[in-house]
Amino acid sequence: MILIWHEIFMIDNPQFSAQYRPQLTADGSFTFFSETFGETFHSDQGARLEAELKFVKPLQLEYLARQLDHIKILDVCYGLGYNTAAALTAIWQINPHCQIQLIALELDPQVPQQAIAQQLLDSWPLYIQILLKELIEKQTINSKNLQANLLLGDARQTLAQVEEKQFFADAIFLDPFSPKNCPQLWSLKFIGLLKQCLAPHGQIATYSCAASVRQAFLQNNFYIGPTLPVGRRSPGTIANLTGQGLASLSAKEQEHLQTKAAIVYRDPHLADSKEIILARRQIEQQTSQLEPTSRWKKRWYQSHSSFKI
Repeated sequence: MILIWHEIFMIDNPQFSAQYRPQLTADGSFTFFSETFGETFHSDQGARLEAELKFVKPLQLEYLARQLDHIKILDVCYGLGYNTAAALTAIWQINPHCQIQLIALELDPQVPQQAIAQQLLDSWPLYIQILLKELIEKQTINSKNLQANLLLGDARQTLAQVEEKQFFADAIFLDPFSPKNCPQLWSLKFIGLLKQCLAPHGQIATYSCAASVRQAFLQNNFYIGPTLPVGRRSPGTIANLTGQGLASLSAKEQEHLQTKAAIVYRDPHLADSKEIILARRQIEQQTSQLEPTSRWKKRWYQSHSSFKI
């Protein structure tokens, strides 16, 4: 019924391009496809499920709501707003009086605007929908329990603004498109800038388990652990500065970090294009003495025949 409604909505509203045509995921929620990055915003196994299991649960927001009356959240790549919607809902269900400070970063304002216009947040409580609609329209909220700002533009520059505000997040959602399509937001320097915006006890969660991303965390003196897979075989990653509460990486994951796949993306001035960053890494991989990832995969498979690479 929901899918039929969206089909009728799109027919009656031809001004919405194919880029903002809702795509149904397995849990009944919708996502968009980005023509710019060539990817959907979420796994086809469930957009809402991904927000909850890749971000809310690993970051223990329900636990924080029981312990704290003031929580700071940094949402990097706000997108359709699902991660923020899931976080606000989870926290206020546990602690309705919890004061939340939120900073959200987003490149394309059309994405959250279209999510609101096409009622894609309707599965969350009405008060959450109203707040996020206000955030998108005004780019700021200053209510009793929510102080929020939506910063539009390249996250490399807007994150620098967050650092200047001395905003130290209890939880950071790192949710850009994949490293191969958006290396700008997975670079060693960018991860280091995230560190400057994290409270000492805070944590960062991301869906990616790419060796290059995990190595960027490690080189910035983070501890890392895996999170449960959602919509794919691979786990996500959670990082903090203390090592507390983190599951250990598997032997396979640890070995992967010793291959050329773990060479980080470099963007020393946080200003280079995707093409330059990818080319720089390719040159570094070609000259590296680390084991080629393809050779390691073959060797691992031969010695662990019950594992799939």
